Amino acid sequence: MDELKALTSVTIIGDLVGSRRSVDRAAVHARFEKGIDAVNAAYAPVVPLTIGLGDEFQGIFATLGDAVAASLRLRMALLPDVDVRQGIGLGRVQVLSEEPRVEDGPGWWAARAAIDAAKAYERKAPLRAVRTAYVVADGEAGPPPALVNAALMTRDQIVSGLSERGMSVLDGLMRGRRQQDIADELGISASAVSQRIRAEGLGVVLASDELLREL
Repeated sequence: MDELKALTSVTIIGDLVGSRRSVDRAAVHARFEKGIDAVNAAYAPVVPLTIGLGDEFQGIFATLGDAVAASLRLRMALLPDVDVRQGIGLGRVQVLSEEPRVEDGPGWWAARAAIDAAKAYERKAPLRAVRTAYVVADGEAGPPPALVNAALMTRDQIVSGLSERGMSVLDGLMRGRRQQDIADELGISASAVSQRIRAEGLGVVLASDELLREL
């Protein structure tokens, strides 16, 4: 390369929580790969999400909205068996070389600080259900972390508390399925699906997801 490139973008760094305690590690990894592939296909990240050592993954998105939406969908792809911890950082990413691709810069540092914040939540009883955090690199203009993190905390708290049936309903709704189709697939009535949406706060998760996509 003639010169280094530095672009403001949104970096995600994440890892799986509790995967090593799983009885069937192969099955977990297969679901992990499938979830990563689905997110890459749906959001076409600037740098696709890739799995590294120790059940870690990373990637770069063009917008915060895409990164936040991807973080929810990847988490849903693995729950309830395994959870996902994720740090989202907004900032400049410097591409040091293309082959092999090597990146550095404030965007990566912000994402690392964000995942450290997500890990810190787990040590605070009221916040143990929160799995996602967002940090803006120094000098960058972006959506205020306090507001974005408030939304992420609320979203993660609801998702962490869902029953397995609630997760199935939310997954269907996120994929654009009609309530009747979801009910038929689960072998329950459409009214039972509606009650689940109200009782477990699924409508809040969907509305939050739609609003956050605008970031």
